[in-house]
Amino acid sequence: MSPKLPSDSPAGALKLQDFLPYRLAVLAESVSRSIAQVYAERFALSRDEWRVLAALAETGSMKSRDAALYATLDKMQVSRAVAGLERSGLIAREEDAGDRRNRILSLTPAGRALLRKLTPMVQAREAFLLEALDADEAAVLDRAIDRLLERSRQLERQG
Repeated sequence: MSPKLPSDSPAGALKLQDFLPYRLAVLAESVSRSIAQVYAERFALSRDEWRVLAALAETGSMKSRDAALYATLDKMQVSRAVAGLERSGLIAREEDAGDRRNRILSLTPAGRALLRKLTPMVQAREAFLLEALDADEAAVLDRAIDRLLERSRQLERQG
């Protein structure tokens, strides 16, 4: 028996290639891989390490728990990323004076130096991608992403 082709599908059947969540996941994965070529191959960073570094560059310092929320990573992903970054001398962990159970993460001078090299490289990749759009299209995309994120969060809250 031959596999069922899309034209053989019943009316209203899901077409994966046209399903928005799937298309967004494919796009995100493709973009992520193209950016990862820079930080993984040139700087031996994992995706999670890159996200934690970028979050710290933006915020200055934060608790691991906050880094997880900020970078949309789970607790274990952040824990592994932090351990690797600390071993590499790119971040430091200090005791939180307000709560001894927590540690405050911050970039070291080596971490800041690495980001000074890395950031223009990943921004160049982002610029290359955005060159596919004119200014109006880029603005529409930005607004559309914001609106879709908000709707997605509404669905999450609804359960």
